Amino acid sequence: MKKLLLLLVVVSLSGFGQTAQDYFNKGLAKCELQDYTGAISDFNNAIQLNPDNANAYQNRGLAKDKLQDYTGAMSDFNSAIQLKPDDANAYNNRGLSKFSLEDFKGAITDCNKAIQLNPNNSNYYYNRAIAKCSLEDYNGSISDFNKAIQLNPDDAVYFHGRGTAKYYLKDYNGACLDWSKAGELAYNNIKDYCK
Repeated sequence: MKKLLLLLVVVSLSGFGQTAQDYFNKGLAKCELQDYTGAISDFNNAIQLNPDNANAYQNRGLAKDKLQDYTGAMSDFNSAIQLKPDDANAYNNRGLSKFSLEDFKGAITDCNKAIQLNPNNSNYYYNRAIAKCSLEDYNGSISDFNKAIQLNPDDAVYFHGRGTAKYYLKDYNGACLDWSKAGELAYNNIKDYCK
């Protein structure tokens, strides 16, 4: 009985003494395991212990986004941006949540800011291209896909996206060329669309 009582005391005390960084690291590990609910709980604890940690807000936002809580994710990205206004990833991530809520203009605005802060990240151009495509701005979309491809010419997704935008502009030959290139880069048998 004495050993059981001691064990209960030790187990109950094991949560004490954990730092904000400990909880943050546990949250990251749970995200890797796709335990987003558990990760959010750990990020909550990290934020409670250190409310000025922009990375904790951003990662909690990413976990919420994975659970399709896009409004909650945007709130966390807002907090991260308030704490660290020069973090391009926070703007990009908030833009992705806005995109999921079909706020395509808001997504473009956030991608613009991310690109302004870090013009060498091909994903920011890709995300803006997708938002422009959703607004049927296919020429603007192609321009962004071109930049993404210039920065990262080995990403099949960029060629596939550009091909789709060209297809909507009735540039079927250009679409097939891009889709063929995506296929060469191992994008799911896309070449079949052009037969």
